[in-house]
This record gives sequence, C-alpha cells and structure tokens, in this order.
Amino acid sequence: MSDIEKVKQLREATGAGFKDCNLAIKESGGDLDKAVEILRVKGISKASKKMSRDAKEGVIATSGDENKISIIEVNCETDFVAKNDDFVLFAKELSELNNQAESNIEKLNETKMSNGETVKDSLVALIAKMGEKITIGRAKTFNNSGSKNFNYLHTVVKDNLSKLSVIVSLEVKDVSDQVKTFGKQLAMHIAASSPLSLNADSIDKDLIQKELELVTEELKSSGKPDEIVQKISLGKMNKFKEENALLTQAWVMEPKKKVQDIVKELNISGLKINDFYRLKIGE
Repeated sequence: MSDIEKVKQLREATGAGFKDCNLAIKESGGDLDKAVEILRVKGISKASKKMSRDAKEGVIATSGDENKISIIEVNCETDFVAKNDDFVLFAKELSELNNQAESNIEKLNETKMSNGETVKDSLVALIAKMGEKITIGRAKTFNNSGSKNFNYLHTVVKDNLSKLSVIVSLEVKDVSDQVKTFGKQLAMHIAASSPLSLNADSIDKDLIQKELELVTEELKSSGKPDEIVQKISLGKMNKFKEENALLTQAWVMEPKKKVQDIVKELNISGLKINDFYRLKIGE
C-alpha cells in the first residue's frame, strides 16, 4: 500500500486533516496503528492548548421519556461548529449515553461510544478535528418513582438539540391529556420566566443576601433613614422571592394568576410540581 493510500485510510479512520495524517504516516514509518496513536496524542495536545478559550456556544441535548429524562450541555466556541454534522452527531449520541449514565459525568466520560472509543477520547478527537474548545457542561436527570416528566425545547438546532431546554417532574396518578398539556405549558412557562427555585424557601441564601445588599445600598445612597430603608428593603425582597419562585410567579398565559393557582384550578388528583431544571446556552 502506498503512503498516499495509507494517508487516505488514516483520514477515513480518524477524521484528521490531510497534513496531520501525512505527517503521522511519515513519523510512524508507514505503520497505520502507530500513526493512529500519534494522532491521538497530538489530539490531546491540541485539545489542552484550547482549554483556556471561552466556549459559550453549543447545544443542550435532551433525551428520554416521561419516566426518565435527561439534559446535558455541550459547549463550543462558535455557532458554526455547533451546527457542524460531526458535532451534532456527537451531541446526539452523548445525550442518549447521558440518560443511561443518569448525568454522572465521571461515568459518562468512560462510557464507550458507537465508534468504540470512550466519550473522553471521542471528545479529544472531535476537538482536534474541529479546531475549537469543546466541553461537556451541566447535566441533569429526572428518574423519580411515581413522577412523570415533561420537556420543552426552544430554538431547536436539530431533533433533540436546542439552545434552551426545560425538563419538569410532576407527581401525578394518571397521565391524562390535561396533565400532558399542563406539563408542556409549565415547561414553556419556565423557559420564559427563568424561576430560580420551586418555592421562596429554596432560593439560594447567598443570592438573597447579595440582592438584599444591593437593594439596601441603593436605598441608603438616596439618603433615606435607616428605618425606612429596612422597611422598603423587606418589601422589595419579598417581591424578589415571589417573582423568582416558580409556584408564586405570574402564570405567563394568564398573568393575573400564579402558577400555584393554576395547579389548584386544574383539580387533578395528586398533582404536584416536584422539580424542574432549565438549561440555556450562554447562561
């Protein structure tokens, strides 16, 4: 087999560029197996050099059904790469594997992909091929007994890949059409309203403290007395909690009512919002 044929075979096997494959064939003395290993090592080197860059583009991959559902973030540097076929195929397969691994990233990284390589090694090869920093980011799985899951994708890139994804877990006895409609609408509400938590008590305490400090500082700078500052701050913080807790948010489809009011009005036996997770690229 000529070197040109070996280079062609190496490119088909690894997806690396002509120049890299040609150099690897020469360095390996024509040994294809050695050439593959050389490219793998060079890929790791290239990948490590790109890790200092920002990767704020990419996709959110969603996989699963009403019994078990997962979302995972796959980041890259440009929207151009996010739409690349190789990137899309990687993200789609990764989403299926992530659902199996239940968002255990350590376990996911060691899982074999359809190409026979682990997720970790496949990611390194993809970085080398794309020439951009690519990372696996946040991930979440809902797999609770007695609950049903619903999701909503916003700005779909392809199939189960989007720029924003929401998954919602509802405790309910029977999954009727009414429940399915509410589950979808609730996921859309979360996508639009960006709640911080399910209820006011579960909002991050550090975030509340930071918001309180900002409000207090703003009021003090206006020259108001301390007792007035304290009273106004309390009111503003109560409003902050109400607007950022899902159950007390104004329902996007009927703003005069809160989400918890809609749940009551549906009068569905055993219906309860258990949890939600919202992921958006760049946030």
